[in-house]
Amino acid sequence: MPRNSRSSTCRKAINSSADLFHSATGKAADKELDRIDQLFYSYASNSSEIMYPEGIESLCSDLEVDHTDVRILMLAWKMQAEKQGFFTMDEWRKGLKALRADTISKLQKALPELENEVRRPSVFPDFYSYAFRYCLSEEKQKSIDIESICVMLDLVLGSQFRPQVDSFVQYLKSQNDYKVINMDQWMGFYHFWNEITFPSLSNYDPNSAWPLILDNYVEWLNSE
Repeated sequence: MPRNSRSSTCRKAINSSADLFHSATGKAADKELDRIDQLFYSYASNSSEIMYPEGIESLCSDLEVDHTDVRILMLAWKMQAEKQGFFTMDEWRKGLKALRADTISKLQKALPELENEVRRPSVFPDFYSYAFRYCLSEEKQKSIDIESICVMLDLVLGSQFRPQVDSFVQYLKSQNDYKVINMDQWMGFYHFWNEITFPSLSNYDPNSAWPLILDNYVEWLNSE
């Protein structure tokens, strides 16, 4: 057989194999997406393509996770869910495809891996920022009340900074200067506990650009 004919035959065989591979891969992806959709509809309204709070509570029950567990917030982050207590079909697809989870058992197994991902120093600030935005229930809302912030601090930072969170929550509940917290203050809390030694606060510099509420907290702590 001439050399050119052999090369042409080889290319055709390779292209045919590649086409078969892509076809099989595409079919597998379609089946996975179908299973993800079916799982969604087992908790959501078929007509609106939205999973409502009661559906999410049922999902949590099947996952054997409390609906207030931080991993549910992490799941919402993975979906980039926009409205607290609701998952849309598109959000659900985005999150579960990324987690490679198309059944409840796979989603259960994915949660510890998701938590490990979120806890990475390079990822956590994005999750922490998302947690604040996720709690904004009104379209133009820019701040969150103190009581809700205390709950969020406990949920999001409690496992990493337990003594700090307990102390700061005590301060927030005792002070009267602030009724709400904005995003800059919220992000400042994380950077403060990530950088300042507790409980000595030995590396705290009052001339640094900390939110005023943190300067007030340090004064409160020193007066205790």
